[in-house]
Amino acid sequence: MTDHITAMLNAHPGGTGTEDREKLAACIAACFQCAQTCTACADSCLAEEKIADLARCIRTDLDCADICAATGAILTRQTGDSSAIARSLLEACRTACAACAAECEKHAQMHEHCRICAEACRRCEDACTVLLESLT
Repeated sequence: MTDHITAMLNAHPGGTGTEDREKLAACIAACFQCAQTCTACADSCLAEEKIADLARCIRTDLDCADICAATGAILTRQTGDSSAIARSLLEACRTACAACAAECEKHAQMHEHCRICAEACRRCEDACTVLLESLT
């Protein structure tokens, strides 16, 4: 997935600014993968017998999915300077991923989809941290 993202970043006529393209591409990929995984986890939770026990998990999944999708999309846009927005989104994404991972980890032994989701959230959280550190 990062191959296409990197190719598009390299093809941008304006360049990618000062960000490390490899870290940027990895973060964009992690955001979109996490958004998809969180959406799938929420849907899987809805198919479980005890949905009420998973209400908080579903909510954090959906919140995380939306924040990750928005972060990935905005990081993809390279025209103009949006570094302040990017930093804010990376912080929000990192926070949402940490919260979602913590919630999914509570259910991971009982529900495989929660285990998978927690892993995706931790990867995205790490990718956001790495990119944030490269921007400062």
